[in-house]
Amino acid sequence: MELIANLGLGFDTVLTSTNLFYCFVGVLLGTLVGVLPGIGPTATIGLLLPITFNFEPVTSLIMLAGIYYGAQYGGSTTAILINLPGESSSAVTAIDGYKMARQGRAGAALATAALGSFFAGTVATLVLAVFAPPLAEMALQFGSPEYFSLIVLGLLASVALAHGSIIKALAMIVLGLLLGLVGQDIYSGQPRFTFGRFELYSGINFVSVAVGVFGLAEILKNLEHESVREVAVKHVKNLWLSKEDFKRIIAPVIRGTALGSVLGVLPGGGHVLSAFASYSLEKRIAKDPSKFGTGAIEGVAGPESANNAGAQTSFIPMLTLGIPAHPVMALMIGAFIIQGITPGPNVVTDEPELFWGIIVSMWVGNLMLVLLNLPLIGLWVKMLTIPYRVLFPAIIAFASIGTFSINLNAFDVYAIAVLGIIGYVLVKFDCEPAPLLLGFVLGPLLEEHLRRAMIISRGDAMVFLERPISAGLLALAVIAVIVAVIPAVRAKREEVFQEED
Repeated sequence: MELIANLGLGFDTVLTSTNLFYCFVGVLLGTLVGVLPGIGPTATIGLLLPITFNFEPVTSLIMLAGIYYGAQYGGSTTAILINLPGESSSAVTAIDGYKMARQGRAGAALATAALGSFFAGTVATLVLAVFAPPLAEMALQFGSPEYFSLIVLGLLASVALAHGSIIKALAMIVLGLLLGLVGQDIYSGQPRFTFGRFELYSGINFVSVAVGVFGLAEILKNLEHESVREVAVKHVKNLWLSKEDFKRIIAPVIRGTALGSVLGVLPGGGHVLSAFASYSLEKRIAKDPSKFGTGAIEGVAGPESANNAGAQTSFIPMLTLGIPAHPVMALMIGAFIIQGITPGPNVVTDEPELFWGIIVSMWVGNLMLVLLNLPLIGLWVKMLTIPYRVLFPAIIAFASIGTFSINLNAFDVYAIAVLGIIGYVLVKFDCEPAPLLLGFVLGPLLEEHLRRAMIISRGDAMVFLERPISAGLLALAVIAVIVAVIPAVRAKREEVFQEED
């Protein structure tokens, strides 16, 4: 009964004209950035963070969440129509989805992606509603040693699941931790790494890091490699499924939803891993695996359901523990902080309208996405022909204006330029910037809980091993690193992620 009452509170929060409007704006923008390859939800949320500063907290987070899960829908459109995933988790959808489009079945592929995504998003949101509150209640029992160990686990697990070299991912986390330490010491007030710049006493602006490292760097990278995108299917017809198609997708959708709901909670990109795991599972249990890669509808249904379910359940650690599962959730934590809210287990009790409003908005947003994606497919096809050189100057201009408006400080805009160049250089050296953002967000939390635990234990580091939960979390962190460096696992890891390139 309590769950029903809480969901009722969520519906009361969401079903206002303002929140419904911004939920619609979020999913529309999400679909748009998913359709346009190379932008993605991470860069978009980073670029839009400044704009949300003047919104009500629940309104801004509903819109940003809509951008994220909306991009999962939009990414499948380009994957199917032009064999170019708009979002990394849609890479596997392109394998069979594009083949279906070439065979004249683009409508069936798009309908499969939309319906599978809607079912998975709906179920995964229910999972979030059921499991998030008890997990948050359990997290209230955590002390500083447990939080320190949990953050270490999150950082190291994100390295194990990150794309590319493990050493480079570790280096990016360390760089993020160092950037997070810029500013005044949390206990003594002594300035650190400020180089005499008063603007850095309060630390590097989170929005500047997000916009620079993800937004500007991504734009520079895409401008360098801009090419003409040919749309294989100009007019999509038959946007529905036959009875035979329905029979074929039911089981893959259910399996993908279950797999994504579990794997989405994992740090470092569980929604991407979910899509590839679902594809591997469907291919393994298929009566005729040779059909996969030639236009099998199961190869679209399973992964699309998995990545959308994973996108929804990745909110669980962020909402309940204040720990981001991947860079988009790190940006969401930044949005909480900008609004003056500390993410973590207290959000459930201190901000119930916000907590349940976000959860219910996912149901509403998923319904909007189904109604948006299929009827507007002609518009999305036309959007694919817009050249980046027209889009990106406007994006940078709005992002700079928005960043300046937060503190009315030109230094924050200069920081975007510097961090954008740094991000671009990192990308050129094949360094994944995602762990950097996780390190930057979690670095201050890591330091705070480490120092608090050491103060409480009077300098005895054994406190992290003497407390069972803390010791268990550290053991899982060690296992994650060991598993990641095993040669067979490393080879499989690269095989999973190679489709993204």
